[in-house]
Amino acid sequence: MQESTITVKGQTTLPKDVRGALNLSPGDRIRYVLLDGGEVRILRVGSARRLKGLLSGVYPSPVSLEQMEEAIAGGASE
Repeated sequence: MQESTITVKGQTTLPKDVRGALNLSPGDRIRYVLLDGGEVRILRVGSARRLKGLLSGVYPSPVSLEQMEEAIAGGASE
């Protein structure tokens, strides 16, 4: 179990093991989620930039308008 002290200003330092578990680096942002029973969950806030390319390779290559119309017509006839 990790512990840290709260300063007069309400600040604390996250222990090294906690920073490592969350893969935190200087400048990263964290979010506090308040749970029932007085518990708090600390989450790393992800940048939208890390989503770039997430779906690459998931979808097939683009199709032409004619190919879309053929697929729609084929589906409607089934």
